[in-house]
Amino acid sequence: MNKMSLMTGIAGLLILTMTSCQKDPLDDLTTEDSRIFITNRDSTVDFTAYSTFSIADSVGVIENDKDSRSELTSFDAAIISALRTGLQQRGFQEVPKGSIPDLGINVSRVYITSTGVSAFPSYWDFYGGFYDPFYWGYGGFGYYDPIYYGPTYYNYYQVTQGTLSIDMLDLKNANTTRTIKPVWSAMARGSGVFASTSAASQVNAFFEQSPYLRTQ
Repeated sequence: MNKMSLMTGIAGLLILTMTSCQKDPLDDLTTEDSRIFITNRDSTVDFTAYSTFSIADSVGVIENDKDSRSELTSFDAAIISALRTGLQQRGFQEVPKGSIPDLGINVSRVYITSTGVSAFPSYWDFYGGFYDPFYWGYGGFGYYDPIYYGPTYYNYYQVTQGTLSIDMLDLKNANTTRTIKPVWSAMARGSGVFASTSAASQVNAFFEQSPYLRTQ
């Protein structure tokens, strides 16, 4: 074997070794990195016009687009606490719901099961949060259409996916418009999305995407 052939062989072996040691980027994702966060807003709203908020004291559990029940698990309590802290840090003041807050915050856990060939919401689709008008004291009022995230795609397998959904409602102008209007919403989907230890980081991710959520 001549010198050139030997060098070529060694170079090829090194390339093969380096290639075999490379890891799949998807396999290297942490649980947190695998999550998808999305926020949306009513672009006509000036959030500095609001100063107070109240958060629902339980979380709506929605299964296959049906409002089924309210719960308060350890995760639910953690996400409510994280939202409270985040909003207060941005200048909003929490008040009891009976004090007619400017903003009402609803939190939902959404579970969607798709089987076979079915229409399944995309990552940008809106499930619709747990809207209980009687909770906020506006039982005779309707709701605007929810903020739209995008088209529906089709899947050919069975899967149950959980999504954290947060809706911010305009209660300040509800008496004027006779409608409870969502002005901001957020969703998180992915591994460990309902883990109590992930609550604070998920809320931080939502607020990082929404720098306009401030009183000034």
